[in-house]
Amino acid sequence: MAETCTHYRTASIDGLDVFYREAGDRSNPTLLLLHGFPSSSHMFRNLITALADDYHLVAPDHIGFGQSSMPSVNQFTYSFDRLTDITEKLIDRLGLGRFAIYIHDYGAPIGLRIASSRPERITGIITQSGNAYTEGFTPFWDRLFAHAKDRGANEDAVRDYFTPETTKWQYTHGVPADRLDRIAPETWLLDQAGLDRKGNDAIQLQLFWDYQFNLDGYPKFQEYFRVHQPPLLVTWGRNDEIFGAAGAEAFKRDLPDGEFHLLDTGHFALETHGDEIAGHIRDFLGRQEGLIRE
Repeated sequence: MAETCTHYRTASIDGLDVFYREAGDRSNPTLLLLHGFPSSSHMFRNLITALADDYHLVAPDHIGFGQSSMPSVNQFTYSFDRLTDITEKLIDRLGLGRFAIYIHDYGAPIGLRIASSRPERITGIITQSGNAYTEGFTPFWDRLFAHAKDRGANEDAVRDYFTPETTKWQYTHGVPADRLDRIAPETWLLDQAGLDRKGNDAIQLQLFWDYQFNLDGYPKFQEYFRVHQPPLLVTWGRNDEIFGAAGAEAFKRDLPDGEFHLLDTGHFALETHGDEIAGHIRDFLGRQEGLIRE
């Protein structure tokens, strides 16, 4: 019987500790799981358990998040280019050749930089509120983009996104009443503990500011979709008020053969629809890897 337990490991990359969760037989197809704000690889804990029998799963914490190193903004360049660089070096360190990517929130611009730069390595893309089109931006982003234009103009309003109330809201908004009891309260408490660390507010403000440059990469991402037609699975909360459902639908322009599931939930769809998403992933990756079960 294949080993399915999760291992909690750390790799030294550029003198920084990069924490990652790993499960499953390395000889099986690999799925790289890339988390978003304000979470960590913890968001994938149940998905890893659900898929580890047939897949090799790796879920790192980005620098400044979770259990990875959190150097100050004076010690590390907090940009999505740099976070991508660290992730690519982890991929090389672990010897991952070909793999699928699961992108969520901040994980999208990181994963899509990797995919569009080395398309031959990507066996599939799974996106859960992982944006690649301007249609996905909701009013949630108005103050963030205003902050990007003038960093001092509305910093207090942006800091509202670091509060316990907002962190909990990110998990609960858009979730039907009969699914709220599926959300483990330690999810937002753990995320908030990360945000509350001394100096983390400066890190998150820097990444909020840098996010604007991800949009410059959208034409390259979309060209990659059109030219290489990577297999696509969308498992997106239709009620997400951070990355709206229009962002999911926009993938159809360049990847019309993708598989689309808009779920009746919000931003952290794995918390409320984890079983359904795991099933969709198993079917989707099974078709790519010939692992369809009878």
